[in-house]
Amino acid sequence: MRVKRRTGTAAPEPAAARNRRTGTAAREPLGVRQGSRRASAFLARRSLATHRRAWAAVIVATGAAAALIGAFAFVIGSLLVAAPPVQRYAGADAVVAADQKVSYTAKPWGSEPRTTTAYLPERARLDRSVLAAVAGADGVAQAVADDSVPVSTGDGRPAVGRSWPSAALTPYALAEGRAPRDATEVVLDGALAAGGHAPGGRVVLRADGAARTYTVSGIARTGHGGDAPPAVFFTESRLTELAGHPGRIDAIGVVAEPGVSRDALRDAIGAVLPERSGVPGSDRGVRVLTGAERGEAEHVDALGGRGDQVALLGSIGGTVLMVALLVIASTLSQAVRQRSGELALLRAVGASPRQLRSAIGREAGRVSAAAALLGGIGAVPLGLAMRSLLTTGPLPLPVPWWLPPASALAGGLLVALLARPVAMLAARSVTRLRPAAALGAATADEPSEPGRFRDVAGVVLAFAGISSAGVATTQSGQAAGAAASGAAMSLVIAVALLGPRISRIALGVLGRPMRKAGGVSGFLAERAASAHTRRLATAFTPIVLVVAFVCVQLASGPTMERAAGHQASAALRADLVATGGGAGLPAGAAGAVREAPGVAAATGVLRSTVVLADRQAGEPVLTRLPVLGVEARGLSGTLDPRVTAGDLDRLTGRDAVAVGADRAKSLDVGPGDRVALRLGDGTRVEPRVVAVYGHALGLGEFLFPREALAGHVSAARDQVVLIRTEAGAGAETGSGSAPGSASGSGADPAAAVRQALAPYGGGVVVRAATGDDVAIAPPVSDGDNAVIVIGVGVIGGFALLAVVSTLALITIGRRGEFRLLRMVGTGRRQLRRMLVLETGLVTFAGLVIGTAVAAVPLTAFAVSLAGTAPYLPPVHYAVIAGAVALAAAAGTLVPGASAGGRFVLGRRAG
Repeated sequence: MRVKRRTGTAAPEPAAARNRRTGTAAREPLGVRQGSRRASAFLARRSLATHRRAWAAVIVATGAAAALIGAFAFVIGSLLVAAPPVQRYAGADAVVAADQKVSYTAKPWGSEPRTTTAYLPERARLDRSVLAAVAGADGVAQAVADDSVPVSTGDGRPAVGRSWPSAALTPYALAEGRAPRDATEVVLDGALAAGGHAPGGRVVLRADGAARTYTVSGIARTGHGGDAPPAVFFTESRLTELAGHPGRIDAIGVVAEPGVSRDALRDAIGAVLPERSGVPGSDRGVRVLTGAERGEAEHVDALGGRGDQVALLGSIGGTVLMVALLVIASTLSQAVRQRSGELALLRAVGASPRQLRSAIGREAGRVSAAAALLGGIGAVPLGLAMRSLLTTGPLPLPVPWWLPPASALAGGLLVALLARPVAMLAARSVTRLRPAAALGAATADEPSEPGRFRDVAGVVLAFAGISSAGVATTQSGQAAGAAASGAAMSLVIAVALLGPRISRIALGVLGRPMRKAGGVSGFLAERAASAHTRRLATAFTPIVLVVAFVCVQLASGPTMERAAGHQASAALRADLVATGGGAGLPAGAAGAVREAPGVAAATGVLRSTVVLADRQAGEPVLTRLPVLGVEARGLSGTLDPRVTAGDLDRLTGRDAVAVGADRAKSLDVGPGDRVALRLGDGTRVEPRVVAVYGHALGLGEFLFPREALAGHVSAARDQVVLIRTEAGAGAETGSGSAPGSASGSGADPAAAVRQALAPYGGGVVVRAATGDDVAIAPPVSDGDNAVIVIGVGVIGGFALLAVVSTLALITIGRRGEFRLLRMVGTGRRQLRRMLVLETGLVTFAGLVIGTAVAAVPLTAFAVSLAGTAPYLPPVHYAVIAGAVALAAAAGTLVPGASAGGRFVLGRRAG
């Protein structure tokens, strides 16, 4: 019999039943939502009280992250508002000077043309004809040409030579005597006169050549303080002769007529100025500087140095931000993850996903608020400490009133905004479970396998890190450093994502030795680690971070210094060197040394900087490169740059240059080709390449004839004179001359050189030559050293604090495990030894993996820039390993003793 089936629409399922079945909460009435909020608030309050130790560890880590971010914001903000002080031009209402910036425009791949700028390291000068135009402007009472030359006294004290008319620009006033009237008279700064000089007396000064004796016509003093060197005032004609560029001037100081405002003076001068400085070969514009801008005319490279430090600090700040985000996410995730059983139980007994997420979010919000407050307060003293470490030369770092609160807010706000979503995301895997499934998850062990997305992301980042390291080997300069830094960060994040799988590999290698060495404790440690590979990965990830970061920072400088030192030493053939103190040595000094008995060759070395316009990854880049200006005469006797093509004997005149092999390859030039450069004062040149050499890391990427640079530097003084004695040449060629003799005559070449340089006054030192005398520049400047100290000390300390807080958080979360072990009969010593073995496992694994992570970018960096293997002094690595071991012990054993004083290491078993 056929039965007719009923048709029609089934009765709708009640909303409450559907919500219970699906684990979702539909739109609820207002009263229900308010009740849900109250329940979430209740859960958050109780959970905060119950887990206060765990949240305390989170507060420490996140608060330190907020302090570190705020401190970097403090220092970078102070640098951005810093301006050179006004000292020399304090008495001037305006200063006219050539623009010290150079620009380069290029079209990147698939983008609009972009322009980049850089500050010139040498003073860009004005044509003297500009002086007449400025003097005729409305509102100008006086326009003074201002030049300066380095001067040293007979006893070697440095000073600045200026013309007497420019004394009004500071202002100086005569305290005794009168103004100089001829080339044999000078007015001394009161600081120099303190040595016993008085009007009518005599003083020995060295400026353009041999030291000369001048008559002191007067003593001048200024009420303007500061750290500027003392001045010596010559007549204007004598100063112009000493400066060596009669058709050009450094700057023009302007004194306004009474009642003329600053803006009116600027507009009036700007109306009569030419568009360009008027110097042949230069396209520099002309600037009118007033107010605080006047300091830029005094310290021409201060803003360039500021830009370099801002870029370097910004690069490290980016790493700081990534490290802070990683630490915050890791600690918050671990704090929530180790409560997954509790959350699952709450879900099983009826708590809705919204209530649990809201409760976790409220907890994280309150914790992050406390951390933000503590971090914001700590950011200010930490920023002041970092600021005190920075050496910016003449550039003082101000602290405007708004900077401390703004930097504190920057660090605290980032932590406060990040903590809540990270915590809610970490709880998502539990809160989205259905109640029935949550009941099983409440008692389930930690998942042994990471998710597929985590594996894929880790592999992709590991591949990206290795690829970036490979790219770094094909680049140079900033591009290589950026690629190496990117490789390090990518690999650290990859280790964090692939941590569970790496933990299993580490256990496979170290598990059996640990079991054999530790007995029962070793067995317990190995089984605990095997059962919780995610926990183990979370434990060694901050160790990997600190080891990788600190090793990269500490090894970069020594690697470059070592390679540069080896090349400079290999290139040096001189056995003596003469230095002239702060004022340097004039060009005639090298010629005088050549005439000394026992001297085979002598070469003066002039240091300067060129600006190279290039592209990196399609982007326009202006790179400042330090260079040497040398004399071809006798060069082969004092330096061996290891020429691979061309001839250094042709390095003469103003149209020649020698190029390092790597730079020649990147520019695709060789002997006979021309290379476009800007000299230190911005003058465009295209010298012809006469040679290519190999020791570019030690001697710089360009070698110029001295005469090609002399007219484009702020002061044409040789920093050193390299000297090859006949004794040194004889020893190398096997002639048998005794060291310290000149052709077997028994004369002392050093004494003969000192005698030849005696007319150049005090301060001249003759000593044995070393590779540092010809190294293109100190491999790491004082400012870079300060930044490295900040990077290694502050960030390394923060990373170590992250190690302590993460391990402490993990240890606190294992109280139940420790109770159970004590209840089943495990002894105190066994538990203590188990913790020691686990700490050793985590420390050793973190050190090995962190070293491997650091080795990848460091090798790429060293190969691309130095052509050598990376180098880190063993003492430095020992300090890193010791600090990591102490941090790991503090994060595991101390919380284990305090949290387990009753259940773990105490006498009570529970």
